[in-house]
Amino acid sequence: MAHQPLTLDDLDHKILSALVANSRTSFVEIGQEIGLSPAAVKRRVDRMRDADVITGFTTLVRPSVLGWRTEAYVEVYCDSAAPPRRLAEVARTYPEVVAAMTVTGGADALLHIRASDIDHFEEVLERIRAEP
Repeated sequence: MAHQPLTLDDLDHKILSALVANSRTSFVEIGQEIGLSPAAVKRRVDRMRDADVITGFTTLVRPSVLGWRTEAYVEVYCDSAAPPRRLAEVARTYPEVVAAMTVTGGADALLHIRASDIDHFEEVLERIRAEP
């Protein structure tokens, strides 16, 4: 569904800044900070959600709590001209790949990988290297 472009004013930007800093900030707290009622803040947030300006809310978790104690950024060099969508397909199959980005320069892509330890990290690299 195509969304209508939404013009954001200064208050909308302040609301977004508050939510980016802490998505659990209450409408009461935001309203007190920017001079709006909680109901007005909620209406604006709902409008921005409906317009797909706000696409979701998330929780950030310390990786070590989930067992990820090793983290690395790995440059990827493809033997052939692999399209970016192929890289995305491969990256999605590995829960250890946090993000995959195409880059300029010598490398074809950059992978952000988390693993439980160095052995696990090396195992993930070997599996990725074996991908066609």
